[in-house]
Amino acid sequence: MNTQDFIALEEQYGAHNYHPLDVVVHSAQGAWVTDVEGNRYLDCLAAYSAVNQGHCHPAIVKAFIEQAKNVTLTSRAFRNDQLPLLCADLHDLTGYEMSLPMNSGAEAVETAVKAARKWGHTVKGIPQDKAEIICATDNFHGRTVTIVSFSTEPQYRDGFGPLTPGFPIAKYGDIEDLKAKITPNTAAFLVEPIQGEAGIIVPPEGYLREAARICKENNVLLICDEIQSGLGRSGRLFAFEYEGIRPDMVIIGKALSGGFYPVSAVLSSKAILGVFKPGDHGSTFGGNPLAAAVARAALKVLVDEKLVERSFELGNYFMERLRSIPSAHVVEVRGRGLWIGFVLDTKARPYCEALMREGLLCKETHDNVIRFAPPLVITKEEIDWAFDRISKVVLALD
Repeated sequence: MNTQDFIALEEQYGAHNYHPLDVVVHSAQGAWVTDVEGNRYLDCLAAYSAVNQGHCHPAIVKAFIEQAKNVTLTSRAFRNDQLPLLCADLHDLTGYEMSLPMNSGAEAVETAVKAARKWGHTVKGIPQDKAEIICATDNFHGRTVTIVSFSTEPQYRDGFGPLTPGFPIAKYGDIEDLKAKITPNTAAFLVEPIQGEAGIIVPPEGYLREAARICKENNVLLICDEIQSGLGRSGRLFAFEYEGIRPDMVIIGKALSGGFYPVSAVLSSKAILGVFKPGDHGSTFGGNPLAAAVARAALKVLVDEKLVERSFELGNYFMERLRSIPSAHVVEVRGRGLWIGFVLDTKARPYCEALMREGLLCKETHDNVIRFAPPLVITKEEIDWAFDRISKVVLALD
């Protein structure tokens, strides 16, 4: 079967909830993928930052296969010998006392929302069913009904009502608006330290630091969604580290498994995650031994190969090179680490399609922004290779 055969099958039998580029990937290794025709492409999306460690990293492959031969799933009705080790690894790496593992990022966001509400009612003393969680404009935290209820993107909400109440919206980056939204019923403030789907939006310097101070003053939990920005993508283990703060809860996922398996988690203190009692919350697959073994290997790769440091160094280099492109259509190059928003004054999709033809894969977001987020194992030479093609395409489309 060729590319068009696979595309025709997907179009006929698959729901049309995505608009992918017409490349059909067959295999991948490191920062490169190969399609069914044998063409190679440099991956500058990294599965929306899920493969920070690179495609099919051998150490994670080894852990995956070894664990799959032993036991993959027990459910949380029984204990397994991998979950405790993952919880300990997460504590040692991040300093957070406890973790609650789930599968997808959206599930982890729902877990944090439930924990914040329960904490608000049982610890802060907010009247039952009155707890509010402030969210930011232009946020993206997932696709469940509750999560789209606090999205400000009309398409994400259209047709999915009735929507879940209890989520006031504050303007992202505006500390005064956050202050104005806090009431005695505010349990938490949920925020992305850097907004990914919005176009790699970095908030004003000091915003998160001031938000943390205000939350503490008002006995409000600060929850940072680091599903995309965390685990090295932004050039720090967590993007909130740029502001020198420590959120009450951190949500992680994507690169937690290196792209091998859906693994996510909420990190917090015993005082907060301790509000959950047996039966309050759970997941059949959350914390399963295969997921835990894979996550442990993925975290070890991040540390052993110094991928966080690589992201910081190479991200600055990549952005510096992109800023040198002399095109009137380039409005801004912004980001942190190897998480870069290439902002245009025109639609980005034609640029992404042209780059695909040049052997480079990336994806547009919010119509006019190209997101460059390659696996953190990318080399300086590969960035130079990518830059030559990006420059060629941008200048050709001037």
